[in-house]
Amino acid sequence: MKNKYSKNFWLMCLAMFFFMTSFNLILPELNNYISILDGADKKGLIITLFTISAAISRPFSGKLADTIGRKKVIYLGIICSFFVMLIYPFSYSVLFFLILRFLHGFSAGFAPTGATALLTDLIPEKSRGHAMGIWGTFISLGIGVGQTLGSWIYLSFGFTILFLIGALFSLIAFILVFWIKETLVNQQEFNFKLLRISWQDVFEPNVLPAAFVMLLSAMCSGMIFVLTPDLSTYLGISNKGFFFGIYVIATILIRLLTSSLSDRIGREKTLLIGCFILVISMLLVGTSNSIVSYIFAAIIFGIATGITSPTMFAWTADLSHEDRRGVGAGTMFIALEFGIMFGALLTLVSYDSTKSTIFITFLIGAVMATIACIYLIVIIARKKKVSALN
Repeated sequence: MKNKYSKNFWLMCLAMFFFMTSFNLILPELNNYISILDGADKKGLIITLFTISAAISRPFSGKLADTIGRKKVIYLGIICSFFVMLIYPFSYSVLFFLILRFLHGFSAGFAPTGATALLTDLIPEKSRGHAMGIWGTFISLGIGVGQTLGSWIYLSFGFTILFLIGALFSLIAFILVFWIKETLVNQQEFNFKLLRISWQDVFEPNVLPAAFVMLLSAMCSGMIFVLTPDLSTYLGISNKGFFFGIYVIATILIRLLTSSLSDRIGREKTLLIGCFILVISMLLVGTSNSIVSYIFAAIIFGIATGITSPTMFAWTADLSHEDRRGVGAGTMFIALEFGIMFGALLTLVSYDSTKSTIFITFLIGAVMATIACIYLIVIIARKKKVSALN
């Protein structure tokens, strides 16, 4: 393993762990925070506004990552996260809080896009699935650790300390990125002309198949982000990040066991397995009526995402043109953001803050994952047909 991946690879993974921990740390308690501000009916906007701004910034971050450098784009995202975290304690109205959520989304639009492009430069082509599995494990660890610790920190120290610790994790990520070597060879000086965006800067057509699967599966994640804090409360669990603590353990374990699966059997077949398990997980979460069934549902969801997420990023790396890896990564993340946003928006329509309305939302999620399965089956069938003709 030491010979396969460089020091820069491990530093980038560690930096992304701290970055992901930073903004996931506050997520479990934001429903509570906006409720205290008398905005309980706007819970769905917490995720929606964040993902809208992240999606808006992807074409810019992708283009800039391919021109001025991967690290500069990562820095922009981390700096944005750091300062917004410091301002959160001063949000005394629903409107100001939602504005901060919108601004915070730009951090997620820049840092992961630059990081994914940089990482794709570093990893050997023949082991992309395995490398993305490791990368995804660090990301999942950040999500799980952040959401598990978030409620505990809030219950022990309050919101102000919670936000300050989030800022501290962003600062650690910044320091780690400083020690990473830039991988873009022909860097350009920044000028405002680079902010002129055309459609070819928004989408990398080659990666659209992977992006479509990401869109559908991310809708399920959007529902999970919005509803599991409330579902934990309904089941008498005080730590609103409980689901994510269980989910991340399952994700890490399955990645250790299947990290190179897509390198062996192919990206599409691996994704089909993951999306089928995702269908089951949505139904299990929606019907959870006890802590035991809730834990089981979190494990199955963790297995599903542990298989699908790194495979989609490896597939994206396969499909992206060498000179457009930033745009390719941006396309994938746009799909991720829109998927999470649509999933969160659906909760505004189908969920009325009562336990009885949770099942219908997750049923819709199961339908989205089923569509992804059908799409992958069609792709696999077409590839077999082409192979047979040749």
